[in-house]
Amino acid sequence: MLRIGLSGGIGAGKSTVSATFSELGGIVVDGDVIAREVVEPGTEGLARLVEAFGEQILQPDGSLNRPALAAIAFNDDDARNTLNGIVHPLVGQRRAELIASAAADAVIVEDIPLLVESQMAPMFPLVIIVHADEELRVKRLIEHRDFSEEDARARIAAQATEEQRRAVADVWLDNSGTADQLVAQARALWQERIAPFARNLQTGQPSVPRPEVVPADPLWAAQGQRIVARLRTMCGHRARRVDHIGVTAVAGLDAQDVIDVQITVESLDVADELTDPLLAAGYVRTEITEDAGEADARSTVAEFDHRDDPSLWAKRLYRSADPGRPTNVHVRVDGWPGQQFALLFVDWLTADPAAHDDDAYRRAWRWADATGWRPRG
Repeated sequence: MLRIGLSGGIGAGKSTVSATFSELGGIVVDGDVIAREVVEPGTEGLARLVEAFGEQILQPDGSLNRPALAAIAFNDDDARNTLNGIVHPLVGQRRAELIASAAADAVIVEDIPLLVESQMAPMFPLVIIVHADEELRVKRLIEHRDFSEEDARARIAAQATEEQRRAVADVWLDNSGTADQLVAQARALWQERIAPFARNLQTGQPSVPRPEVVPADPLWAAQGQRIVARLRTMCGHRARRVDHIGVTAVAGLDAQDVIDVQITVESLDVADELTDPLLAAGYVRTEITEDAGEADARSTVAEFDHRDDPSLWAKRLYRSADPGRPTNVHVRVDGWPGQQFALLFVDWLTADPAAHDDDAYRRAWRWADATGWRPRG
């Protein structure tokens, strides 16, 4: 099962994207629809809203007067927090019920208006944000949803900023054009990334990165941060630390376009316990074949710590099934030489970016000895 988090500010157009994904076979779990269901007449949700905000939020027939509630909640932080505290848990419970009933090979598209605000982004292997600038969104809300300009701007101001959304977005869909253009973007995304991602997860196949070295990408740091946050969330207490490692963790260096991340654990038994959580996060366990570089690293480390014990280099390797973001996840035991060297390597290259060469491993350990290096964090 592949779970996708879909979000965007009010008026941005995410409903068009979710409808397109539904046509292509995705199972859409719509937060707006669920949010209406959990406050229908006779529900616990509506009763709690009336208790919190009074009967002024009801229509004459006893149903929720949404504009009246919005007028109270979206112009006052305390009132909005109260509203969210009532509705969000109920929506989450209903969402979990719908997902549990889906097939094992399903693509679940969770349309969540407040995905960023509720800090849910790290729970998803892929987060898609639909965006349009504020003026265009205000125009759409006035013309198509009968908002006043004041109400439209208040609703937009109460939601996450563009910067906050960009920080969590694996995919950014620009909806400054026509609806047909947005549909075309969504279809291409499904065919080129989402469907292959889901297929790879189902068959246990990782995506294969291209081998060539490419110019340094300034987006690698942000991508690494998102992956680290996702892995911390999915691994929970079993991860002692999660770090973006490898050459892409050092700003300005050319590298193969693959993000390397290290999860530090207490033991290899704990590393094995992460198989299912990492699969849920989009990473499949992969057989390890030692390359010449790692063999060189092992022999070099032995010169410095005098522990030429191959068992201390054991690890577990997981690789992303997402063809749009090749990633290697190395799960290593705390304090073992491979785990230590992965952290050392980044700090050493950050201190001296020009130092990366064929003798990198030996030079890194000499630098560590000379500077008294210890892992950060």
